[in-house]
Amino acid sequence: MNNEFRKPLPSTKLDWIDARAAVEAIRPGAWAGLPYVARVHAENIVRRADPAMRDAYLAQLIERRRDLDFPWFPARVVCHDILGQTALVDLAGLRDAIADQGGDPAAVNPVVPVQLIVDHSLAVECGGFDPDAFAENRAIEDRRNADRFHFIDWTKQAFRNVDVIPPGNGIMHQINLEKMSPVIYVDDGVAFPDTCVGTDSHTPHVDALGVIAVGVGGLEAENVMLGRASWMRTPDMVAVELSGKPQPGITATDIVLALTEFLRKEKVVGAYLEFRGEGASALTIGDRATISNMAPEYGATAAMFFIDDNTLDYLRLTGREDAQIALVETYAKAAGLWAGDLADAQYERTLHFDLSSVVRNMAGPSNPHRRLPVSDLQERGIADEAKLEHGKAEEMAGLMPDGAVIIAAITSCTNTSNPRNVIAAGLLARNANAKGLTRKPWVKTSLAPGSKVVQSYLEEAKLLPELEKLGFGIVGFACTTCNGMSGALDPDIQREIIDRDLYATAVLSGNRNFDGRIHPYAKQAFLASPPLVIAYAIAGTVRFDIEKDVLGRDAQGNEIRLKDLWPSDEEIDAVVRANVKPEQFRKVYGPMFNVRVEHGGNANPLYDWRAMSTYIRRPPYWEGALAGERTLSGMRPLAVLGDNITTDHLSPSNAILASSAAGEYLAKMGLPEEDFNSYATHRGDHLTAQRATFANPKLLNEMVRNEDGSVKQGSLARVEPEGKTMRMWEAIETYMQRKQPLIIIAGADYGQGSSRDWAAKGVRLAGVEAIAAEGFERIHRTNLIGMGVLPLQFQMGVNRNTLGIDGTETFDVAGTPAPGAMLTLVIHRRDGGIVEVPVLCRLDSDEEVSIYEAGGVLQRFAQDFLAANKAA
Repeated sequence: MNNEFRKPLPSTKLDWIDARAAVEAIRPGAWAGLPYVARVHAENIVRRADPAMRDAYLAQLIERRRDLDFPWFPARVVCHDILGQTALVDLAGLRDAIADQGGDPAAVNPVVPVQLIVDHSLAVECGGFDPDAFAENRAIEDRRNADRFHFIDWTKQAFRNVDVIPPGNGIMHQINLEKMSPVIYVDDGVAFPDTCVGTDSHTPHVDALGVIAVGVGGLEAENVMLGRASWMRTPDMVAVELSGKPQPGITATDIVLALTEFLRKEKVVGAYLEFRGEGASALTIGDRATISNMAPEYGATAAMFFIDDNTLDYLRLTGREDAQIALVETYAKAAGLWAGDLADAQYERTLHFDLSSVVRNMAGPSNPHRRLPVSDLQERGIADEAKLEHGKAEEMAGLMPDGAVIIAAITSCTNTSNPRNVIAAGLLARNANAKGLTRKPWVKTSLAPGSKVVQSYLEEAKLLPELEKLGFGIVGFACTTCNGMSGALDPDIQREIIDRDLYATAVLSGNRNFDGRIHPYAKQAFLASPPLVIAYAIAGTVRFDIEKDVLGRDAQGNEIRLKDLWPSDEEIDAVVRANVKPEQFRKVYGPMFNVRVEHGGNANPLYDWRAMSTYIRRPPYWEGALAGERTLSGMRPLAVLGDNITTDHLSPSNAILASSAAGEYLAKMGLPEEDFNSYATHRGDHLTAQRATFANPKLLNEMVRNEDGSVKQGSLARVEPEGKTMRMWEAIETYMQRKQPLIIIAGADYGQGSSRDWAAKGVRLAGVEAIAAEGFERIHRTNLIGMGVLPLQFQMGVNRNTLGIDGTETFDVAGTPAPGAMLTLVIHRRDGGIVEVPVLCRLDSDEEVSIYEAGGVLQRFAQDFLAANKAA
């Protein structure tokens, strides 16, 4: 610790690090111009970095230079069970590898605190119209995930620094916001800003509290867990000035969907945003969290708000201790992190957004940044009058209409962290019930809050029975529909969709609606606020102008439209004030966090792997494709892809169908189809997870064409040199048997979406050595490097089309990988021609080069661990 800047904190017995003094010593007056993010990183550098390099690192922030990497040491790691479990499976496998080479496996532990919340395993098999849905869904979750939960229970005993919140308690981001983040952390008598990385792209949710929280892949999280710094170049720090105030009836969901569209157009991918101005100051923490949560949807790394009185009010509301609240205020004001201290901060860009311009919005049908104002439904051809009339006729005939909403879900921490959004939904449900409206019978409805506190205040406000009456009973406290865990449909409804080839849809209050994500039979999905989700459950179809069309008639025959149901802002605020209380948070979180498991006990430091498990299996990172040397020569394309390839294309998370490669494997392993579970839950078993690689039925691999030359949709590949088209997994198996090195060619924004490490693990285990794309999403690029895959970026204006790549070629990479280096992609045509293309090496730091050269994160750590122990 750099004691020269350590000072006593006013009004407490704690010390703190004065980063301002360190910055001013380098350049007097520089502190006033530093953005919030730079100030927090400056404190981290002064407190944790090598003192000999401190001034050089700080100069990067002061001068906004990017020629030197600097370290960031997050205070903690937060995980959900899917990526958190796979990270711990990797560490368990690493223990085996260390033991095999004569090291002490018990010495391999997370160095920083790890908080694992089991929240991604529950599927909505029983909808919200079943009064026993919560208990039944939890029982199914426990049965299906017995192997996974056995392993997670072992980690609590076997690893130091791991705390586990068991299933049925909420979503990691909402728990992080409502309880886990102290905003100001204390360790060894020193106070400093809370910072964290999380194994989910929506970790920036807690940025709303002024906490730098970044979503990373599981592999990068493992790096941080093991005590290594997260190395970075000075980020692009962008101010977003919010002005005005929302119009009546506009929810935080409407705001964030408008902001998502706006910020995507402003190209903030990878940036650290700081929301400021009068509009930002007036937003509640619930509203701020809704905006911060969707940072990955507009591409930002972080979405920060400053610490202010609203922050303190929220900490009081959520039952934090008075001493902690006082510490947050005292520290923020002393350290220059209070909102009023940032008036003169300087940014590379300042964007302006007027909150009063926001209208009622949805997003869809395939991307969260494709805003859909509800006033444009007819113009976009969704609520076409002729289609609506045709749908009414189908309904009168006892059929589901084309455009049927088969899933309507109030889900995701994006919205259930915001009491105004949930209360608005409850009041709309009450008003709909009073007028005799009901959901359509083909709509599978659900309410899955991210916190048990939501149940408490809905019950206190007497709104939970109103929601239950419309079919929105609580089905679980977990990440459900938004994560593709929407569960099975009624067999009759599913059969009708298939037989009539219906255009069926989902409407959800989540943050992701990529094709094929929500449910295999929901062809597209729309994001909407919780009250709008209920309105669509009543309408039963998206072929409906939700603002203008008639939702039904009351007992007197009067037509009922959305405006007749929508509660006023004043009523919403009054219900929130009267019914959301600190004691509810204390009652929920007190018992949950008052449980401590002592490390050690009788736990074996090596996990006893279950031979027939399809959930947990010893990882193969020292075997197969990963055991051999990467040649970067003679590579054949596994796929040639367009723009916007998401991690859902690369490694889907939703339900496993019996006809898929993974489904066939699970059947051979003796699992009944009803317990196939989701792809996501099987990521601790590489034999199942590998079969999810490119398993999305919406995939468009440009190597596979129809007779008319159009790209054929499906999980398909073409094996060369035979030119034979087959299912993707069969192609991967064929190439694995041949030990054929592979490459992927792609367009822009490759790897956007959730931060799932199996999107990188799957392709590497298939033998992919490099990916050449027009651009990469940040988290996925780091995951690729963490698996030893080389990311290469085409120069502007160069792509698979200009190069005429059709998949018959082989590829070499010439040059030495280094940060900023231009390498050469050598294309060998089938006719013998050779083309040499300059490509940018996207190993962006020396640390990334080190990880890549070692073959990946785990290999790097194993080498360093064994070397250190040998030296000792």
